[in-house]
Amino acid sequence: MNYYYITGTSRGIGKAFAEHLLENPANYVIGLSRQCSLEHPNYKHYYLDLTDVNAVTDFKFGLHAHAKKVYLINNAGSLGFIKPIGKLEASTIIKNYTLNLIAPSILTNAFIECFDTTDAEKVIVNISSGAARTPIDGWALYCSSKAGLDMFSRVVDAEQKIRAENPLESIHKGFRIFSIAPGVVDTNMQEEIRSASKEDFSRLEDFIGYNENNQLANPKVISEKYFKLLSKINAINGVSISIKDYD
Repeated sequence: MNYYYITGTSRGIGKAFAEHLLENPANYVIGLSRQCSLEHPNYKHYYLDLTDVNAVTDFKFGLHAHAKKVYLINNAGSLGFIKPIGKLEASTIIKNYTLNLIAPSILTNAFIECFDTTDAEKVIVNISSGAARTPIDGWALYCSSKAGLDMFSRVVDAEQKIRAENPLESIHKGFRIFSIAPGVVDTNMQEEIRSASKEDFSRLEDFIGYNENNQLANPKVISEKYFKLLSKINAINGVSISIKDYD
């Protein structure tokens, strides 16, 4: 059996990931989010508020001793309020960084600790964004948290490679980690962007245009692209990449 832990499975890309995986009876999906919108014999839901550091810290991964694959997909994320710095509440900043960066870091740390000696294909996939590389006004929290997630992923990858070179450590199968940007996808996040104030977000018309000109990718299509890429995991070059690089 293959086990996939996915955050944010109630909607958008996370839900598309889960639905795609559940088409294969060899896959078992564990969803982590505040809401459940899936029912399937091979799906288990944990009601988890990913903005609550204590709740995320308390979450425990299962023991899958005979698994062929164990994946952690840190998908959940939020733009938060689209406003320039100077117009945000401190609580908003804390909540956004917790969801986008702190929660994935805590879960990745626990995932590696839990499955350290499990002899399976062990993969962490962080959902990145082009905003990690491009400063966008009104998106300071999103841009910086996604940039942080990219660097976090690169460091974990470097640590795993160093470990693989140690004869005492290399007896255990290591972890692969990627931070993959999906491009512009038709999700609730896009609706939030289009409802932003022009005063707070200079690129509002661009994103309205993406929708009007049918330039938003379908989450189901993006999901298929992710797992097509991950099915050839050794062909992936680098850690911080875009799904568009492999179309």
